[in-house]
Amino acid sequence: MSFPAEILTAERDVLVSRWKAAFHREPPPRVHTSLMRRVLAWQAQIEASGTKTPFQSPAQPPSPKAAPLLPPGTRLLREWQGATYEVLVLVNGFQYGGKTYTSLTAIARTITGTPWSGPAFFGVKR
Repeated sequence: MSFPAEILTAERDVLVSRWKAAFHREPPPRVHTSLMRRVLAWQAQIEASGTKTPFQSPAQPPSPKAAPLLPPGTRLLREWQGATYEVLVLVNGFQYGGKTYTSLTAIARTITGTPWSGPAFFGVKR
C-alpha cells in the first residue's frame, strides 16, 4: 500500500507518528484526524515533487524575537516635530530618556503618542 493510501485508513496513533516524522513536533492538541490526513497527504505531495517547505528546516524552535540587526553601542537619532531624539542600542534592548525598552516600537510610541513601527520611525531597515 502506498503512503497516501495508508494515510486515508490509518489510525490516530499512526497519523501522530507520521506527523512527528514530517514536522518534528507533536500535532496541535485536539486536531481532528481528517485534518491530519489532509496535511500529511499535502506533505507527501510536496516531498514527491522535491519542493522545499518551511517545515523541512532543521528541528530548531524559532527564537521569540529576531536577533538585533544593530550592534550594541549604536546611536539612533531622529528628529520629530522640531526636537531631536537619541536612542542607544544595548545588548538586551534600547535606552531612551534614561529608561530601557525592549523594542524600538515602544520608544516610537512614547515619542509620538501614537502607534508607530519603531524600525520605520527610526529608519532602520530589517
